[in-house]
Amino acid sequence: MSVVTVALMLGVATVSSAQSLRIEPAEVRCPSVLGVGVETGRTYCDVLIGTEVADGIIVVIPAHRGPAVVTFNLHGRHTYSEDEVAKGRGYARYLASTAVATTEVVLTRPLVLAEFRSEADLVDRVGGGAGPGGMKAVAPVAGEAIRVTVPDDVTEISIVGIELEVLRLDGTEMFTSPGRPIALVSDVQVEYRAR
Repeated sequence: MSVVTVALMLGVATVSSAQSLRIEPAEVRCPSVLGVGVETGRTYCDVLIGTEVADGIIVVIPAHRGPAVVTFNLHGRHTYSEDEVAKGRGYARYLASTAVATTEVVLTRPLVLAEFRSEADLVDRVGGGAGPGGMKAVAPVAGEAIRVTVPDDVTEISIVGIELEVLRLDGTEMFTSPGRPIALVSDVQVEYRAR
């Protein structure tokens, strides 16, 4: 029995098939960039509520053989206030509903549930703001690793916001207005076999 036969029987990828698999940062067209994280160096893109694929974050998929896979982190979007935390009123819970779609079909509907109690709950801080230390008040909180399989003939997908539920000490609010930022996306990668 040859080495190739044994490798195929065991389900081990051969060198030639492994070489054509690419994993790389995706080309992302972000209509609303929050900024770059001070700790991670990642770019955070606002997920906006929309009614059309064109309203979302567009992720370009290179020409590929077979299905491609897009991965990204979906974060809650929190407006941090030291004063609110000091007064014991900083708690917030966010449930953001999104959709990942092509022009033809919704591929998946990712959710992120994020809770904020203290500054330690922030994933990162974003520079370029008027807050203490030059930080923006808006920051990513919690996160879900999202993995989306993209069909062979698809060249781009869109990440669109659907709705946001926010629970604070003084009650619950629902947001569904188009254009409202409801979550953040970071670290968008694409895994594919080149044509």
